[in-house]
Amino acid sequence: MTRIYRLSPSILSADFSKLGEQVRILEDAGAPWLHIDVMDGQFVPPVSFGDVVIRSVRPVSKMFFDVHLMVTEPDRFVDDYAKAGADMFTVHAEACAHLDRTLQHIHESGMKAGVALNPATPLQVLDYVLDKVDMVLIMTVNPGYGGQKYIPSMTAKIRDLRRKLDEAGYSDLPIEVDGGINASTIDTVLDAGASVIVAGSAVFRGDIAKNATDLMKRIQEREMSGR
Repeated sequence: MTRIYRLSPSILSADFSKLGEQVRILEDAGAPWLHIDVMDGQFVPPVSFGDVVIRSVRPVSKMFFDVHLMVTEPDRFVDDYAKAGADMFTVHAEACAHLDRTLQHIHESGMKAGVALNPATPLQVLDYVLDKVDMVLIMTVNPGYGGQKYIPSMTAKIRDLRRKLDEAGYSDLPIEVDGGINASTIDTVLDAGASVIVAGSAVFRGDIAKNATDLMKRIQEREMSGR
């Protein structure tokens, strides 16, 4: 298995009056993943959208739907999102009463399972679930709002996680990063060991196709370099 390198544009920053059109622009530009942030107003302050949005976009896109649940007790929603068309279901370790059970449920539903960690959450919470995880998401801002600045101390956390995965025999497990990623910070996180890059404002502000293409080029260069 080869480590996955991907751009996953976050529709949290999209113009929802043109959502279908903007998703098609991304797909035509070659973006392979689509990051979908679900927020409940409890785990994080804002409310975003639910499985209805996924159901509406799924028929117009063949992209890999990378769904990030920022909700309390995400296990409640596994089956609904699987039916809606999600491909990856990433839950916050902090929001799961029984993380191991939730990851099993996600796999049983036919989706890939990711675990997200807030900036202050230690990597040790992953120690006994790595065999059930398809991706680890490191939040590089505090979750809930788009447009925040990258937290510099997260560079060391990404680097520590990459080392931890390599030493545990999970070198191919992708690390996704979400928050404050743009042309100025993307090389920092790639250097540290991230391989799946979530970008919201950096993609949807201005020329969507050009922004996505420019970021994908940076990611592809890193993948080809083998670093």
